[in-house]
Amino acid sequence: MPTDPSNRREPTLGRRNALVGVICTAIFACMVGAAFAAVPLYRAFCQATGFDGAIRQAVKAPDQVLDRRLLIRFDTNVRNLPWDFKPDQLSQSLKIGETGLAYFIVTNNGDKPYTGRASYNVVPEQAGAYFEKLQCFCFSDQTIGPHQTVKFPVLYFVDPKYATDFETRGSTEVTLSYTFFPVEQKRADSGAAPLGGKATAGL
Repeated sequence: MPTDPSNRREPTLGRRNALVGVICTAIFACMVGAAFAAVPLYRAFCQATGFDGAIRQAVKAPDQVLDRRLLIRFDTNVRNLPWDFKPDQLSQSLKIGETGLAYFIVTNNGDKPYTGRASYNVVPEQAGAYFEKLQCFCFSDQTIGPHQTVKFPVLYFVDPKYATDFETRGSTEVTLSYTFFPVEQKRADSGAAPLGGKATAGL
């Protein structure tokens, strides 16, 4: 008795559908992974290049200090945390190439510990390529106890190349802005502590 041709096609179609399903699943997994990886990669790129106003991480201060001053202003913000966050100084006058030390004060007004992480940028954005930090509390989890006040230091400088770049050489002011965001509670329970582990965070 002859075999129905449609029966021979069913296994083949089934295998094709299964293969398409596997490929689609793999592509979806890759896209999800790329989305999660994009944030730290973008952040690392910004820190390395100063792109989008991000402050670069420096290894040492420059050897040259110019006889030209910049006014460095400080701005602070908090998102979804019961914290008061403010700069200890509203501004500083700093020579280009000179190392500056600024402090930021955080008070937890809540009745339990909260963990936050600070992001930062500078304005104008072009200054991000030359505004560098030697010490900073940003991009690390900071846990502050109930009604505790912590003072965070930031050690920074403006690279002398700032004075020769046509996009920044005419600028006389730079604003450094920090924003604290909450960290998931399960991460807060892991024992993260304020920088230095004391009421005044050490350098």
